[in-house]
Amino acid sequence: MTAQQRALLYLKGMAMGAADVVPGVSGGTIAFISGIYEELLASIKAIGPHTLTTLRKEGLGAAWRQINGSFLVTLLAGIGTSILLLVRPITWALEHEPVLIWSFFFGLVFASVYICGRKVRRWTVAPVLGFFVGAAAAGVIAFLGVATAPDSYLFYLMAGAVAICAMILPGISGSFILLLMGAYAPVMHAIKTFDLGLVSVFAAGCILGLMGFSRVLSWMFARYHDLTTSTLTGFLLGSLLIIWPWKRVISVRESSDGLKPLLRENVLPGDYATVTDVERLLGITDKPPQLAGALALMIGGAALLVFLEWFAARHSATRDRRV
Repeated sequence: MTAQQRALLYLKGMAMGAADVVPGVSGGTIAFISGIYEELLASIKAIGPHTLTTLRKEGLGAAWRQINGSFLVTLLAGIGTSILLLVRPITWALEHEPVLIWSFFFGLVFASVYICGRKVRRWTVAPVLGFFVGAAAAGVIAFLGVATAPDSYLFYLMAGAVAICAMILPGISGSFILLLMGAYAPVMHAIKTFDLGLVSVFAAGCILGLMGFSRVLSWMFARYHDLTTSTLTGFLLGSLLIIWPWKRVISVRESSDGLKPLLRENVLPGDYATVTDVERLLGITDKPPQLAGALALMIGGAALLVFLEWFAARHSATRDRRV
């Protein structure tokens, strides 16, 4: 690559990193829009046990070329830079402006339901059933209130493996998967505070995911495209209950950092301002519903994702005409 090509690829990586930090936007979507998606998938699939064989028999240079190392390192550098720049403002918003930031995420995911549903080629019996199963599964998660991460490195290893697979597929947000697992805020906090232990475990999970689950997911989409896509669409729809912006804490748990929220329940904006006794234990005394700002950010988030999808389709059509 020339210096100009490397700089452009680095900027594309930064755009992917920005998308991966925000639940509801996929870094894979940005890769598709910017025209590097196929090369990214090919480079990821080139990494495997055979890479070690090439390294041993032909040397570092041959192995580096086999996995398209310059491409991957430049792209990962851009992704990492963007994550480090954005992690602080997003974690600040989650702590100080939860209604507004969750409203923005809600709008993104709401638009994702429409966009993902359009990718189903034929709504036959199996995809329809998959849609309802996905929606029910997410609804159960929301009802059980299990979106609180346990204090376990094994959990974050698994979270990294699952999230990285979502990050490389267009339309599926890895950050949103972390959100559903309750791992989003802890991982963002670990990156912000340079908690090398948790970050290293999470990164190891990402590597394992790329080596294993990504191939499985690619096979599922290639073999059972409509069923997989419709199930995902239903899951996105049901998950709106999980990221509903107005929640109140109904129970707490003890941790090394003191009391932390354990279970939350959804409430209407008009009921949100009422502070419960449990929330007073956490030091919460004021909760304005911020309805106008929340609605504006919902619409803005949905409009952003619709625009990205439109731009991706336009870019793809232009590229096909050139071919």
